[in-house]
Amino acid sequence: MKGILGLLRHKLPPEAARESAESTFFTTAFADHGISPDHTLPWEARAAEIDARRISVEKGGAKLRELWARDPHMKRLDSASMDQLMHFFEFGTVPANREIIKQDEYGNYMIVQLSGSIAIDRDQPWGERVRLSEARPGEILGEMSLLDSGKRFSHCITLTDCEIAILSAEALDEMMSVRPLLAASLIALLARKLSLRLRATGARLTKQR
Repeated sequence: MKGILGLLRHKLPPEAARESAESTFFTTAFADHGISPDHTLPWEARAAEIDARRISVEKGGAKLRELWARDPHMKRLDSASMDQLMHFFEFGTVPANREIIKQDEYGNYMIVQLSGSIAIDRDQPWGERVRLSEARPGEILGEMSLLDSGKRFSHCITLTDCEIAILSAEALDEMMSVRPLLAASLIALLARKLSLRLRATGARLTKQR
C-alpha cells in the first residue's frame, strides 16, 4: 500500500509533493486506544477474503462524482476538489453475499457504495441479528470507525454484485499530508453526515419507546 501511495504522490503536482509532511494521525489512532495494529483489518486483507476485484479510477471515479453531485452535503466539493480526491480512493467490485464490514472488528477504511444493494445488520446482545437498513448507491459505510478508531457498529453485506469506492486510513493520512485543505473539507463533511444520521437514529429510537 505504501508503494501505491508513493506512486500517487508522484502523480500530484510537484508543489504539493514538496510541501507534504508525513501524517500518521489516522493510521496510528488505534494505538491510542491500546489496540495493536495486528488487530485492525486493512482493506487489502478484506478484499482478498471476499474476492473483490479492482476497477479503474476512470470508471469508479465517474460513478462517485455522479452520486456525490446529487448529495446535499458532498456536492459542496467542487470539480477541482473531486479531481484531487480521486487520487486517494481505490475502486472495486464485490460479488453478492460478501461481508465487506464486520460488526465489532477494528477496520481502518470506509466505503462509498457506487452500485448494487448492501444490507446493514446488527447482532443484538440477546443473539438475534436485526436488519437495520439497506444502503443505497451514494451512501457511506464505515466512516465512524475510520474517524474515531472504534469498533464497527454493524455488519455490511452485499445483497447483489456491488461497485464500491474505498478510502483507507493510510490514504486519508496521505491526503492530510499533500492536500490538507481537501482532507479538512472531506472530514468535516463526513462528520456532518454522520452527526445527522445519528440524530435521525436517536429520534427514531425515541419514538419507539
